[in-house]
Amino acid sequence: MRKVTPITEHFQHFVANISESLWGDVYGKTREAWKKFLDAESLRARDRYCGAGWYERAPEPEREYRNGFYERDYTTILGPMRLRVARSRGKGFLPKALNAFQRRTEGVTELIREAFLRGISTRQVGRVIASATGEAVSAQTVSTVTQSLNGAVKRFKQARLRDDWVYLFLDGVSLRVRRPFGRQRVQMLVAYGVRADGSRQLLAFQRSKGESQSAWEGLLEDLYRRGLQGKKLLLIVTDGCPGLAAAIQTVYPEAKHQRCWVHKMRNLLEKVRKADHEGVKKAAQAIYLADNLTEARAAFQRFQRDWAPYYPRMVRRLEKDLPELLTFFEFPRHLWKKLRTTNAIERCFVEVRRRTRPMVCFVNVESVDRILYSIFNRFNDQWKNRTLRLFTQAA
Repeated sequence: MRKVTPITEHFQHFVANISESLWGDVYGKTREAWKKFLDAESLRARDRYCGAGWYERAPEPEREYRNGFYERDYTTILGPMRLRVARSRGKGFLPKALNAFQRRTEGVTELIREAFLRGISTRQVGRVIASATGEAVSAQTVSTVTQSLNGAVKRFKQARLRDDWVYLFLDGVSLRVRRPFGRQRVQMLVAYGVRADGSRQLLAFQRSKGESQSAWEGLLEDLYRRGLQGKKLLLIVTDGCPGLAAAIQTVYPEAKHQRCWVHKMRNLLEKVRKADHEGVKKAAQAIYLADNLTEARAAFQRFQRDWAPYYPRMVRRLEKDLPELLTFFEFPRHLWKKLRTTNAIERCFVEVRRRTRPMVCFVNVESVDRILYSIFNRFNDQWKNRTLRLFTQAA
């Protein structure tokens, strides 16, 4: 068998140097060619603007004069360059390749915006851009660039909704925002819808101070105003917030209400001793894992018999909430697992927390809206051609 000689460290350095030299030369030559093209195009555009070339006289009423050049720093994906921009005496001319006051290509602007939306802080974005283009940008510049998303956020919140949503999932996520009087928690209320054909969409989000009835009514009334009148709405799944339950009765009183079992299990286990966790958990799970509504009620009776002597208040609370916890049994069996929790929307919140964790605290509430819009818009784009097959199966 032929012996393979290992690659030496010297040879690895040689390959690395050749690669760096080759690509560095390619980028350098490309940047130089691009600069020459833009400089030349600036001259040609000014001649067309003035109506005459060199040593030619334009008609007197429309006459405009050349007025030398000025230099402008311009950042590109290939690195910074200094352009020689032609100008006119009347200062009304600007080459089409450049917008007024533009200091970077649209590609670099998009890179800044995308880096911020990926969860990188405004200060760190500048370092990322510097490594890619050789030109650092300030945190203020990053903030200015990302403000261009405000229009997209407004359009998202005002978009008309079709009244064909069958299932609605509602929940909230808490984020920290820096305010003049210190850091404060801001609640983002979110609506996620599923149609009968399994298509899904994040429909709305709204900023609030908490999850009161009035706050949730604001979100639901916004959905109603935008077109979701609830004529086909069969079920609304929530985390169990009392204010939300009351808001549903105000805006969508005909829709059935299902409380999330994940949230309920968490509440139950918070009220029992650690030694009883496993027993309470198994007994409570027997309720929602039952084969039908009758068996679920029987499972609750066993739960009540076994644990009421030790935790009477907890058991009474569960008994009161039981009707809304068992609503999912009225729907097709294959949907039970999907409809008894708000896990569908919680998965979106996992991405929200992952993106926002490096930021620690938002500078203002508008930046919260921009981040959530970008995350939700990305999810909606991914879901356009991907349906939830369970919802299309026959009962």
